[in-house]
Amino acid sequence: MIIRFPRTSWLLAVFVAGAVALTGCSGPLRRSAAGPAEPASTATASTPAAVPVGSSVRSINVGGATRAYRLYRPPTLPARAPLVVMIHGGFGGAEQAENSYGWDAEADRGHFLVAYPEGQNHAWSVGGGCCGKPGATGVDDVAFITGMVAAIQAAVPVDTARIYATGISNGGMMDYRLACDTTIFAAIGPDSATLLGTCPAPRPISVIAIHGTADHTVRYYGGEGDGVAKINGPAVPFVNAMWRTADHCATPATTTTESVTTFIATCPQGRAVELVTIAGAGHQWPGGARHPTAERILHLDPPSTALNATATIWAFFTHQAR
Repeated sequence: MIIRFPRTSWLLAVFVAGAVALTGCSGPLRRSAAGPAEPASTATASTPAAVPVGSSVRSINVGGATRAYRLYRPPTLPARAPLVVMIHGGFGGAEQAENSYGWDAEADRGHFLVAYPEGQNHAWSVGGGCCGKPGATGVDDVAFITGMVAAIQAAVPVDTARIYATGISNGGMMDYRLACDTTIFAAIGPDSATLLGTCPAPRPISVIAIHGTADHTVRYYGGEGDGVAKINGPAVPFVNAMWRTADHCATPATTTTESVTTFIATCPQGRAVELVTIAGAGHQWPGGARHPTAERILHLDPPSTALNATATIWAFFTHQAR
């Protein structure tokens, strides 16, 4: 199913500052000898129609439920195109994510597809009871997103070695869930997020994480955050180190430019694990669109201008292949 539509503005980029989810979440990491289980896809789609240039809304059936996503196709694509899955945060949405973070413009420059999945009730089930109604009821969002990727592959030639996931807050937590529970992604790029739920045997995957050190919603050093969600997960450096171990990486090198510190670890088979911190930054997408009214009413953190997260994450993705 495809619906063509004009681009519209979305005032409330409410993925942040205590509005990450509707329920409290906590999720200590546990390990076992078992590997990640590839979910059995229950997603179905009708015969795929051609993907138009620009934005379109498409849908698939997952476990008896119709799930929607937006797909952006730039004017020019290679014969087999990379695909970036951009996952909105709690209380956000696919259209809000498309309009707030600049991924369509980046796709025009880099010649890749961008998919924006729509969470049920504006949230994602990422483990540990998080987040919102999907977390409370155990919605299989992994099956949805893997089914969405399969539907896109059926509609337009995709480079299966260059499929990536990025996202903010609850959406960044979904990145980690996909890295734990699937094998289709070459790299993930979570922002303002941590890992919730179990990840007993993380497989090697390239990771770039971006986080503000003054984030009070998903705390950089772990522990319970402020706001409705009460996110209580492991420290961001611990999660990053977990993937350095999984990837058998070298000791990370550290560089600092003004407020931005980057820890870069090179790993076998061309993989890399990076952690980018912004001193004093809160819960936000660096370089994203500002929404002053929402910031004032909802007490949201304004986007940091210390770097552009979209350009930084895409530059990292360009060096990663599965």
